Amino acid sequence: MKLAVIGTGYVGLVTGAGFADMGNDVTCVDIDEKKISGLRQGHLPIYEPGLEELVLKNVKEKRLAFSTALPEAVGRSQVVFIAVGTPEGESGDADLQYVLSAAREIGKALTDYAVIVDKSTVPVGTADKVKAAIGEHAKHPFDVVSNPEFLKEGAALDDFLKPDRVVIGVDSERARTIMGELYAPFVRTEKPLIFMDTRSAELTKYAANAMLATRISFMNDIAALCEKVGADVDMVRKGLGSDSRIGYPFLFPGIGYGGSCFPKDIKALVSAAREHGLEPDLLRAVERTNERQKRLLVHKAVKHFGDLSGRTFAVWGLAFKPKTDDMREAPSIEVIEGLIGKGATVRAFDPVASETARRVFHDRITFVDNQYDALSGADALFVVTEWNDFRHPDFDRLKGSSKSR
Repeated sequence: MKLAVIGTGYVGLVTGAGFADMGNDVTCVDIDEKKISGLRQGHLPIYEPGLEELVLKNVKEKRLAFSTALPEAVGRSQVVFIAVGTPEGESGDADLQYVLSAAREIGKALTDYAVIVDKSTVPVGTADKVKAAIGEHAKHPFDVVSNPEFLKEGAALDDFLKPDRVVIGVDSERARTIMGELYAPFVRTEKPLIFMDTRSAELTKYAANAMLATRISFMNDIAALCEKVGADVDMVRKGLGSDSRIGYPFLFPGIGYGGSCFPKDIKALVSAAREHGLEPDLLRAVERTNERQKRLLVHKAVKHFGDLSGRTFAVWGLAFKPKTDDMREAPSIEVIEGLIGKGATVRAFDPVASETARRVFHDRITFVDNQYDALSGADALFVVTEWNDFRHPDFDRLKGSSKSR
């Protein structure tokens, strides 16, 4: 099939490269000429394991192209994906200005029937708004479909190419047939292709992220209790996870969730609930626990050292999670800002996110090229992101590089 993907951010690039790898003819479109120029030269704006290789492979095979010409890309496509950003609005709801702007441009560019797919994470009812926006200009028939993404940064290609499930919100048989054909190669191993109405599909994405965030905050609450009563949280986790009704994923305690999805999507779901007269007490508690958790390490440092002024702290890990350079809502920001605010000096290392982090901290902290270099003169080490590199450190080097407090 001929496809267009509007937006070359995280979701757009993975979607475009994934569909191209299955033999489709894909054009990824963006208004950012610099980004498109870089992509044409093989320079990706994000880090995701395996994505660069997949993009380069499919560009070479002429199945994947990049363009700023939306009318041309849409005019030749049977399916058009909207994968633009939905940033957090002033009241916590998702800002749809980019989605609806893309929809209007798509409406102007249609030359024949096409399926327009909401791939961005959008609130319930967005498909109706997109349909109306396209309809303002369209002179040809079209259908609007909701197809939320369930991509984990750091494992996005596997998630796309070998999905647990594909959720498709659709209101017409014609669109259902086309989407079924498009996704058929991805569900050959009996993974479900789940068709539903558009509003249910839109809410499914938010509900999934809310459940995962809830598990994280729950486990962090349990970790805090374990510390007070002298229990081992890892043993408790194993006891919980062995229950088939619960399972192990997302039960690891830590310093809180971050990234482009969980914080924003929880806020959007809370906002949506309130719009309909509901008070989502559980989700508000999830948010409060997460914000508390991000401050935990600084509190521990103050409790141990007292005054942090003049102290030096090493930080391992800057990205919000391993295998990405994404710094959006990263817990490391709260940790480092807390330390700097109390007069401390920070030396930081991350395997891939240092350049992204420089745009956040500039010259207020020292970035090093080796994890052990971060320990030079350090009073303490904070392991913030669970990269594999940090799981089995050389403790002799740790003692030799730091102040050994």
